[in-house]
Amino acid sequence: MSRSRNLILSSMLAAVSISAHAQTQSTNGTLVVVPAYGEVKHANDQVRMTFTVEEQDKDKATAASKVNLKMKQGTEILKREDPGAILQTHGYYTYPVYPEEQPQPRISNTPNKLRQPTGWRVGQYLDATTTNLNNLPKTVAAVQSVLGLNGINFGLSSATAKKLDDQRIAATYQNLTERIASIAHAMGRSPAEGVLDTIDFEGSGNYAEASDRAPKMMMARAAMAAPEPVEEPSFEPGETTLTMRAVGKVRFK
Repeated sequence: MSRSRNLILSSMLAAVSISAHAQTQSTNGTLVVVPAYGEVKHANDQVRMTFTVEEQDKDKATAASKVNLKMKQGTEILKREDPGAILQTHGYYTYPVYPEEQPQPRISNTPNKLRQPTGWRVGQYLDATTTNLNNLPKTVAAVQSVLGLNGINFGLSSATAKKLDDQRIAATYQNLTERIASIAHAMGRSPAEGVLDTIDFEGSGNYAEASDRAPKMMMARAAMAAPEPVEEPSFEPGETTLTMRAVGKVRFK
C-alpha cells in the first residue's frame, strides 16, 4: 500500500474516532425522559349480575307485596343455586301511575284540577357477585323464573387482579429497560453508561363500577302466576386487559 493511501486511511480513521468522541462528549450528562408501557391479559373469573322485579297495581300495598314476595323468592333461589354469591338489594322505588289525558284548552279563571293516580308501580333491584362461572347459566335461568335479568358484567376477582398487578409492573419495567437500551444505541452510547435517575409509575386507568342507572320503566306484568321454567342462557366471560404506563429519567455519564 502506498504512503499516500496510508495517510488517507489514517486520516479517515482519526476523523471517525474524533466524531465518535465528539458525539459521546455531546451526550455526557444528558437527561433522557423515556416513556414505557406494560400490558397483561387474563380470562375473566368473576361476574356481577343485576336482577330486577317490578309490579303494577291500583293498590300501592298490593303492588309492594307482589314485589316483596318475588324478591324474597328470587333471593332464596340465588342462595340455593350459588351459596357463595354475594348478594345486595338496592333501588327500591314506588311511582304513581296517572291516566293519559289529552290536553284541554284552559278557560281563564278556572283552577287546575289535580290529577289522581290510577295505580302504583313498585320495583326493586338485586345484585349478585360470584366466581362460580361454571354454574352461571343454570343459576341465571333459575332466578329468571321469578326475577328479570337487568344486566351482567364480567371482570376479575380481587385475588386475580392483585396477581396481575405484579405482572403488570414487571412488564412495564421490562419495556422501560428495553427502550432505554434502544435510545442508548441510537445515541451511540452503551446502555451501561445510563444511570436511571427516576421512575414514575402512573395509574393505568379508572376501574370504578358504573353508577346505578335510574329505575327503568317496564310494561305492567300479569297478576301473580306460577313461574315458568326458563331455558338456560349462554354467556362468554371474555378477558380483561390491564395496562400501566411509566416514565423513566435516564442520565448518561
